[in-house]
Amino acid sequence: MALPTGLRKVVDDFAAVPLEMKIDLLVEYTGKVPPLPAHLADHPERLEQVEECQTPFFLATEVDEDDRVTVWFDCPPEAPTTRGFAGVLSEGLKGATVDEVLAVPSDFHHDLGLAAAISPLRLRGMDAILSRLKRNVASHREN
Repeated sequence: MALPTGLRKVVDDFAAVPLEMKIDLLVEYTGKVPPLPAHLADHPERLEQVEECQTPFFLATEVDEDDRVTVWFDCPPEAPTTRGFAGVLSEGLKGATVDEVLAVPSDFHHDLGLAAAISPLRLRGMDAILSRLKRNVASHREN
């Protein structure tokens, strides 16, 4: 599977823990979601809602002149699994290029081993977040 180095490390971290600890590890990743920069925090209309999520979840992507992607997420701390997945993506995609992000398999979260630990509804939300993120990254290439 083609994963950026950072995301491969995250997947490896999850593979190294037993099932009963995967949720705890996911919750630890809530701390990896950086705060929104002022240009997004002061203009929430620049964030796109992922409507497929049960939780109010918003994202934005930026691509710099070196084709490196930065992802930003806004989701409430009261939604630790969703926020944890945002942390997984924030940490795992840090420094990734557009091509690397677009090559991430849509179902990579299955490699985290979460299917037995969280509901199918939450897994579909994770699919939707990654799908929306990849669509936004692809749109930068079109512009």
